[in-house]
Amino acid sequence: MNGESSTLNAHVLVLNKHYMALRAVNVRRAFSLLFRDLAEVVSIEDGSYATYNISTWMELSEYRAKFEPDGHDWVRTVRFQIAVPRVIRLLFYDRLPRQEVKFNRRNIFARDENRCQYCGKRFPTSELSLDHVVPRSQGGASTWENIVCACLTCNIRKGGRTPQQAHLKLVRHPVKPKRSPMLSVRLGQDRYASWKQFLDHAYWSVELKE
Repeated sequence: MNGESSTLNAHVLVLNKHYMALRAVNVRRAFSLLFRDLAEVVSIEDGSYATYNISTWMELSEYRAKFEPDGHDWVRTVRFQIAVPRVIRLLFYDRLPRQEVKFNRRNIFARDENRCQYCGKRFPTSELSLDHVVPRSQGGASTWENIVCACLTCNIRKGGRTPQQAHLKLVRHPVKPKRSPMLSVRLGQDRYASWKQFLDHAYWSVELKE
């Protein structure tokens, strides 16, 4: 069973009323929408969807607490305990405010999948650095399109030169992500397995609330 800290750090996928993915929010935000009757829980059961308002979800949580306690994350209070839903659906409006993907080290590492963009090998975060493709000394900016992950060996080899000048080739051209790169990281966790069938990237753009 996951601890309280892990539970509160979990995320919940938000769908619009047409079951199209919008983005993921934290547990507090999800329960706020549910308790204000602005959303309902979507649960995948035996290959089909079942929906619950907050009252029926609390009743189901009592049952699951007895028979499936390890199958869920839990929020517990003095009066009751309730399972954290994986997916909720908005009932009265279709959009949440769009949130820009934060330009930070964590998201750059996630975008590049901890892979050096020159040699193509994966490394632990501690063994990677961030490299300006066009060096700052040559007018290169600190932007999504000009910064990549590089291992220490490749970064030293490149030095203050462009890849062409250093006879290096980028694995892929860096671009600004349309959604949080951390989503791909989270999809690798069992607790978010139910998200996958809602995430057709050709149609939906999902962003995580940091």
